[in-house]
Amino acid sequence: MAQLIKIFNENPNEREIDKVVRVLKKGGLIIYPTDTVYGIGCDITNTKAMEKVAKIKNVKLDKANFSFICYDLSNLSDYVKQIDTPTYKILKRALPGPFTFVLPSNNKLPKAFKNKKTIGIRIPDNNIIRELVNKLGNPIVSTSIYDEDDLLEYTTDPELIYEKWGNRVDVVIDGGYGSNIPSTIVDLSEGEIVVLREGKGDVTIL
Repeated sequence: MAQLIKIFNENPNEREIDKVVRVLKKGGLIIYPTDTVYGIGCDITNTKAMEKVAKIKNVKLDKANFSFICYDLSNLSDYVKQIDTPTYKILKRALPGPFTFVLPSNNKLPKAFKNKKTIGIRIPDNNIIRELVNKLGNPIVSTSIYDEDDLLEYTTDPELIYEKWGNRVDVVIDGGYGSNIPSTIVDLSEGEIVVLREGKGDVTIL
């Protein structure tokens, strides 16, 4: 069964963050809070761990539409082609925030995603997950646990999440109640704003 670790968003405890980072570095899976729904993820550089996440979601890894959680916009150049100034300004306005932006990928993607032309980027307005990414030193591959059953309470209550998912991951972070509204997905890969899913992010700020 997974460890249940309580971390406060306002001031994440460094020791607890380090404990989770050690799990990630060993190829562990974690469930963590964001500024929208709770997510499940792992270290983006660990193919075996990503395969486990894909299995949980019942998809093949090379077909999975996982997003990458980054610490800030400086991570973008690791995996995203150079973007123009208008696109950067949109990202700057919206992030950190409850958006997933689909952007054109470069040739530095992890091997499992090397055939993908685009990737989804998340920079949640949540100190816990951003501090984990910061300490880990690279993005976390991420997918929501939202869509197994629509809007059931277990997606917002960390203790219920632990009961349901605790035997499939290594750590469940209790960061308080989550939202049951997912991120707004916006495709900027062709230079225009295309809203693929309306969620918690307010598209009028784009």
